[in-house]
Amino acid sequence: MARKPKPGPEPEPNSDTEPEPEAEGAPVGRRAMLGMLGAGAAGLATAPYLQRKWEDFLAAASQVDASGLTGLLPNPGGFRYYSVVGSVPHKDETNYQLRVTGLVERPRHYTLDHLRAMPQARVVHDVVCTDGWRVEKVPFDGVRLADILDDAGVRSPGAAIRFTCFDGAYSESLTLEQARRSDVLVALNMQDRPISHAHGGPVRLYVAPMYFYKSAKWLSGISVIDKVVPGYWEERGYAVDGWLNDADRRGNAA
Repeated sequence: MARKPKPGPEPEPNSDTEPEPEAEGAPVGRRAMLGMLGAGAAGLATAPYLQRKWEDFLAAASQVDASGLTGLLPNPGGFRYYSVVGSVPHKDETNYQLRVTGLVERPRHYTLDHLRAMPQARVVHDVVCTDGWRVEKVPFDGVRLADILDDAGVRSPGAAIRFTCFDGAYSESLTLEQARRSDVLVALNMQDRPISHAHGGPVRLYVAPMYFYKSAKWLSGISVIDKVVPGYWEERGYAVDGWLNDADRRGNAA
């Protein structure tokens, strides 16, 4: 895949753009915090419970760290935590809704219960970021996007899908052919647990054969349109088709 300009660190799909200026006096405190926390992280790889707690801390800290420096802390789990906005509302069973609109025969509004009641699929694949990190063999479970499109009924001239997110800023897109692959999920679980807020829960997109920026977090809208519209990072120089180098671009992965 050709090299492409990068607007900054992009560990997960909804990552920060330029860091905001730091308040006077803040750098010393932040450096001290990072040094202290980083020193205790090295042994977490051998302690799964502590590792999970450390990841939870990083996820929470990233939500209030405008500088993005928490993404530089060591994390044996491999993931990094960023958002393109300052804060993202939390959604759960009481208020989550996934809207399917656009060029469809039957517009749909899915709650979490609706999605959980649909046939579930499992995809295990490496998660790969354009920034260079990889987490191997990550299991995702959820509803195949193809099943949701079939339920709504794509009508002519539908040829692409646009995804929107309840952070109010992020967007992504796929061609209709890409969206119908069996390794593209509307994911509800990751690593055999419900997807956490920090990882884009309660529902996120997972596009296994592409770089992780294509797997939009905090998924709230699926719209069938007549042509591909570049998403958040594509508007900033990323490839519209974010295929992994070893991806099977012709067929579906099991």
